Amino acid sequence: MLSEARQQGATVDERKLLSGDEAVALAAIDAGIALGTGYPGTPSTEILETFGALGGNARWAPNEKVALEVGLGAAFGAARALVTMKHVGLNVAADPLFTAAYTGVTGALVVVTADDPGMASSQNEQDNRRYAVAAGLPMICPADAQEAYDHLLAAVELSERWKLPVLFRMTTRVCHSKSFVARRGGIPPAPAPFFERDIPGRVMVPAFARPAHRRLRTKLDELARFAETTDLNVVADADPDLGIVADGVSYLHAAEAAPAASFFKVGLVHPLPFERIRAFARRVRRCVVVEEGDPVIADALLAAGIAVESKPAMFRFGELDVARVRRILARDESPEPPMPKGKPPELCPACPYHPVYATLRKLDCIVAGDIGCYTLGVMEPYRAMDTCVAMGASLGVGLGLRHVLPPEQARRVVSIIGDSTFIHSGVSGLMEMVYNPPPHGHVVIVLDNGITAMTGQQEHPGTGRSLEHGPAGHVSIEGLVRAMGVEATVVDAFADPAGFERLLAERLASGTLSVIVSRRACVLAAADIRRWDQENATLGAGAGCAGCAGGDR
Repeated sequence: MLSEARQQGATVDERKLLSGDEAVALAAIDAGIALGTGYPGTPSTEILETFGALGGNARWAPNEKVALEVGLGAAFGAARALVTMKHVGLNVAADPLFTAAYTGVTGALVVVTADDPGMASSQNEQDNRRYAVAAGLPMICPADAQEAYDHLLAAVELSERWKLPVLFRMTTRVCHSKSFVARRGGIPPAPAPFFERDIPGRVMVPAFARPAHRRLRTKLDELARFAETTDLNVVADADPDLGIVADGVSYLHAAEAAPAASFFKVGLVHPLPFERIRAFARRVRRCVVVEEGDPVIADALLAAGIAVESKPAMFRFGELDVARVRRILARDESPEPPMPKGKPPELCPACPYHPVYATLRKLDCIVAGDIGCYTLGVMEPYRAMDTCVAMGASLGVGLGLRHVLPPEQARRVVSIIGDSTFIHSGVSGLMEMVYNPPPHGHVVIVLDNGITAMTGQQEHPGTGRSLEHGPAGHVSIEGLVRAMGVEATVVDAFADPAGFERLLAERLASGTLSVIVSRRACVLAAADIRRWDQENATLGAGAGCAGCAGGDR
């Protein structure tokens, strides 16, 4: 195995126990990453936090699209850049991603997409290996923390060699599981950043984009030949009766489930090394593809005429483990035992959202909800959320309902969104509200707890604090709302629940456009927020806002 080979010769003192996220951050330091940017989202959040703690230049962006564009600009300037996000964040960043495959890069650009099989903290379990195929970009998938370190260095080298962004796919288990990591010498240093004008290569008007697409396909053909020889893919011939093709953490599960089997471990999942896998499949009597999520590898191999078995459809849901892999290998499609019931999630007992949701239920509001810890308002005892689709969707969904429902129902529709989520993608929904106002108006409630709470207390542009909690520019949510011509009122629903109820009832009946900012610090972060703001004030910066709900990605 690649990571085992690179650990040989390392002493125990040189090895560190790291999570996959921490290993990526350490590799980013050793690779000379000049800029790390992203949006917090479990399971990717700790990458940038650790990178910053290790001395790297790390910052949170308002959303994933902006983060990728900032990283792309750095890579246009010949610097090495790292952009991090969870899997659904790549949906937000997809627009620049696809065209960046055409423009290419001068420096290195590595884009981490942290998938969440089983939806430990997500609204879907999409398989982002499909993005590599759709965008036409190389993708690397590490299996453990050592490979997260080694493969991140390889991704930087790959990006600089082919002048392309490289997708780096991790999963929840790889991000958060810890294993020993042997640190090795960094890759050759990057040249000093510089800009060289290349209008046909960087300005994607149709006349330039057509030849750029052809250049991309030529690079992919070269990468396909590289895939046949790179040590990112590892072959271990053993039992000729059973061969297993696996990627990522699925390889570790399969190695434990069938230790005597022959293995083809895929590290570079796009482009796939078809001929090398074809030869491997011919050497074994039975060849099974073990992979989490969609049958991406199996479908591609079968389409290429390679005799492999794909997993039954029932195993494309949730994470794999050793027991499930054994069932796959045994062709066991009997019903799986139900998952043990856990304790339902709930709002913290002193959460400032309680009076908000109590009021929404009391007034029988139709609530278009959003992504964040405030999503827990859908749970008992409130059940005060009727939709939750994607970051920032609460405004658009609420407006759509307002436009079509009969007046008696339309007047009850409320959009609810957190401060971090509003900054992330709620502003465009507010513009829609101003541009195409429903006939009976609309009410938006921004729950501002001064932090991105769900992902573990990260900052955003509305807090006035940087990734390291130091002083930063502060975007006023109510100021932004008023600048668009919408009435904005700041309240503390926790301190005055009766006043909040009167205000909401009045706004619902008014038929106008309005935003209510319910502001009170997250109970888990309030002490830290006070300390950070006091420290920043001492440094001469304005205090950040002590606001209300962050959004998880």
